[in-house]
Amino acid sequence: MAVSNTLTKAPVRDKAIEYEVNGQIVKLSPSIIKNYLVNGNGNVSDQEVVMFLNLCKFNRLNPFLREAYLIKYGNSPATMVVGRDAIAKRAMRNPNYAGQQAGVVVLKKDGQIENRIGSIVLPDEDLVGGWATVYVKGYEHPVEMTVSFNEYCQEKDGKPTANWATKPGTMIRKVALVQALREAFPEDLEQMYTADEKGLDEAALDIMPVSPAEPPSRPLVEPSRVEDTKVTPPDAHQETFDDFFDQAEE
Repeated sequence: MAVSNTLTKAPVRDKAIEYEVNGQIVKLSPSIIKNYLVNGNGNVSDQEVVMFLNLCKFNRLNPFLREAYLIKYGNSPATMVVGRDAIAKRAMRNPNYAGQQAGVVVLKKDGQIENRIGSIVLPDEDLVGGWATVYVKGYEHPVEMTVSFNEYCQEKDGKPTANWATKPGTMIRKVALVQALREAFPEDLEQMYTADEKGLDEAALDIMPVSPAEPPSRPLVEPSRVEDTKVTPPDAHQETFDDFFDQAEE
């Protein structure tokens, strides 16, 4: 005799959610996400799909244009990151945005530290970090951020990964700018983090736009500092998935 269990998982509804991004309608469903928008070699769970749907829908991100990524390796928790350009565009659309500056922090031959605009580092200088300043209308002081190069430089087998090896100044400058923009506009950019901030090599991410009509190849993203990249699924039962769609219909 079969025993009824109220905690038995119900089948997932493969229903599409539609929302607008910059005048275009984005259509997402569990099957679309699983078939076309997962980077890595793992199988995402239903809860991870829900989290990605929420990230995209409520932050008005278009994952088909690579504004957001869902990354999964093996049985490790999924990682969700946002494209750097998406963060910059979102900040610049804020009516209080009033400009920005960013650059590198270098240790000069004479022992002096300089905050330099841009990303030039001379052969006899050491790159120690990046800096950024974001100006916000109505703020008495601009939002300033300085980050350490050693903290964010991505490595594999003890050596910097491709982008960090060939253009380290550009990379650390971008990290500083993203953090300054997020601190300046928390309501617009809260919970939106780039691959570099999550300990991932952005060079391994596929930046080509995705068309659901033509399945793309699924690149294998190499994990780096995996302990910093985990996204813990919400503590919820299967109803989480159905609740999401029910709320979207209201």
